[in-house]
Parts: sequence; C-alpha cells; structure tokens
Amino acid sequence: MEIEDHGFIFSDDKNKIDPIAIHHYLSTQSYWAENIPLDIVERSIENSLCFGIYKDTKQIGFARWITDKATFAYLADVYVEEIYRGQGLSKKLMSLMLFHKDLQGLRRYMLATQDAHGLYAQFGFKPIEHPDRLMGIAIKNPYKDL
Repeated sequence: MEIEDHGFIFSDDKNKIDPIAIHHYLSTQSYWAENIPLDIVERSIENSLCFGIYKDTKQIGFARWITDKATFAYLADVYVEEIYRGQGLSKKLMSLMLFHKDLQGLRRYMLATQDAHGLYAQFGFKPIEHPDRLMGIAIKNPYKDL
C-alpha cells in the first residue's frame, strides 16, 4: 500500500523504512521509549506491520502494529516529526492503517497514549470498558542502563 497526498508518501513498504531515523526519534524524543537501543528498534520493525510517512525520501513519521493478523492488534510507536505536525498527517495515517487488509476482521485493537486521546477517539478508540480485566507487566526505564 502506498499513497501520495500533498507531497507526502504514506507506505507500508518496509524497504522504505529508515531504522536510524525511527531510532533517533524514539530514543531521544518519545516519552515511551527513551534510550531504546537501535537493535531493539530494528527487531520491533522486523516483527511488526509497519507504516511510514515520507517527505521526499526522508522518514518524518512512523507507526507499527503488533498483530497476529487474525484476532488482535496493538498500535505502537506512533509519531510525526514536530515540524510536520498540524497538517493532518496522523489522521491520514490512521485512516490508511485501519483499512489495511491485514487489520480487517480482528476482534480487538488496542493502544496506549499519554496525550493523543482526541486523535484516536476519532477512529473509534475509547477507554477500555472493563479495565479491571486487563493486566500487564510494565518495566520502568528498561533501556536506562543498556
């Protein structure tokens, strides 16, 4: 899948992905993956359904779905470089991703966000109905000493 819109390219082609650019953003600018090592970013890309946003050939946005492509998908590592925000790129990316053939017919789509609830609500995401049924293991600062 590849779409050009107003000079931006949205693509699920892993050959276009720039792991160095993604690593730079995640390790230095994200609140959720600070100091993440490059090899972990590369492994996460390899094992996910990935989408990129490009201006010319430069990667300026990214998102990935951790999915079995049958029942469940978790959206992670979503970003648009700050200088490109406010142009509707996140909305366009969400629209395209949710119609991707590998994300159809699933029974649950999940994500976690600190500050983008309004964006995701536009696409049907809402607080978990029974959060008491969910459990997890969260490692604080997992990349601090790597």
